[in-house]
This record gives sequence, C-alpha cells and structure tokens, in this order.
Amino acid sequence: MTYKRLFLDSDVLLDMFLKREPFFFYTQILLVEGEKRKLEINTSSLVIANINYVLRKQVGQITARENIKALVKSINILPFKSDIIDLALVSNIADFEDAIQYFIAQKHNCDLIITRNIKDYKESTIPVLTAEQFLRIL
Repeated sequence: MTYKRLFLDSDVLLDMFLKREPFFFYTQILLVEGEKRKLEINTSSLVIANINYVLRKQVGQITARENIKALVKSINILPFKSDIIDLALVSNIADFEDAIQYFIAQKHNCDLIITRNIKDYKESTIPVLTAEQFLRIL
C-alpha cells in the first residue's frame, strides 16, 4: 500500500528532538524522505503542546520553542474540536491521549499513524507502524 498522508505521534517527534537512540535517526530520515517524496506529514496541536511540555523540562524553554518553530515549518498541524474529545471518551482505546490522536488522524483522512507505541493503537482502523517499519516499506 502507498501511504501519502502520515500522522506522527508525539513519541516519534520527541525521539528526534531528544536524540533518543536508536530512534531519532528514523524520524529524521522520515522527515527528509517525506519532503523528497511529497508526502503529507501531519501531527496535532495536542502533540505540539505535549512536545513543548516535555522539551521545556529537558532542554529549557528557549530551545523547546526553537525546536517547535522549526517543526511547524515542515509539517502540518491538525486542529481538533470537542467532537474528537467526545469520540475519545467513548472509544475502546485505553490511552485517552492516543484516542484523541487516532480520531484526529481519522477525521483528517490520514492513511498511516507513525508511533513507537503500536500496542496503544490496537483498535485503530488506520494502519500503525513505527518510523523504522515505515522506512523499510518506503
């Protein structure tokens, strides 16, 4: 299957910013290949908020903001409204944040979710892969 509209979860982006071995390399390559191949790479406004929270504690507020400014220039940020919250609240997805991400990806017709927490998306009707798995089939 050809994937054109990707949704990146926060763990994948944090891997890159925090240089988590061995995962950060895969996210970097994914973003480069995505641009070369004209893939639509998306994340949510909630992911951006989560990334800011973690980065601020790890690398400081100034570096966190610089990283986020660079990120939002290279990927699409998907919004969400209360309908997504309503869906997440009644879904069978155990992790509430992951449920929100799933329904945002679904609403915006993403055809793949990229995360390191595949098990959290076992209820997903959208295919779910790690960044490494995606690069292997690209």
